[in-house]
Amino acid sequence: MSRYKEEQCRICRREGQKLFLKGARCYTDKCAISRRNYAPGEHGQKKTKLSEYGVQLREKQKTKAFYGVRENQFRKYFEMANAQKGITGENLLTLLESRLDNVVYRLGYGSSRPQARLLVNHGLFEVNGKKVSIPSYLVKAGDIIKVRESKKDKTVVKENAEINASRPVPAWLERDAKTLSGKVVRLASREDVDIPVEEHLIVELYSK
Repeated sequence: MSRYKEEQCRICRREGQKLFLKGARCYTDKCAISRRNYAPGEHGQKKTKLSEYGVQLREKQKTKAFYGVRENQFRKYFEMANAQKGITGENLLTLLESRLDNVVYRLGYGSSRPQARLLVNHGLFEVNGKKVSIPSYLVKAGDIIKVRESKKDKTVVKENAEINASRPVPAWLERDAKTLSGKVVRLASREDVDIPVEEHLIVELYSK
């Protein structure tokens, strides 16, 4: 399945809540949810009651949209989470939070997850001194994420660091805005995940 490339605000409207896919715009009155808080399309304003399967499906689609993950990737993460010890749903969220593009966003060096994914794709970051241009790269506790020396003059990264300087960093990460770097203190736990998701619904969907 190819990546969704249409208007991202339509995704938020379909899910009925902000997914923060467009960075700073999501915090202004220009946000589509603020202006048109109903699903897109001709019948978007009609209220429909979802079936049990429909509720589970929407939860999965919403979580995929949050993290910018395709279906085959998402299922792979679920299988990995299911094979690990512990609660499958919480393991799944830990894996999603551990993606390099999400970590770059969480550190404030990307205005949104889509932009952070693009910055990683363009080779702006290194992990433990080695260039990594794979957004789905899973970080580990103790990893150091840093803007590469040759890329530190990139205006977009500096601007994001300045704009997001006051934005709190999750407890499982440490940020050093002066060196444009960050450290993974530990992997994210369920308490660290601030997105409104009911992961048990996703587990129920895949367990059928």
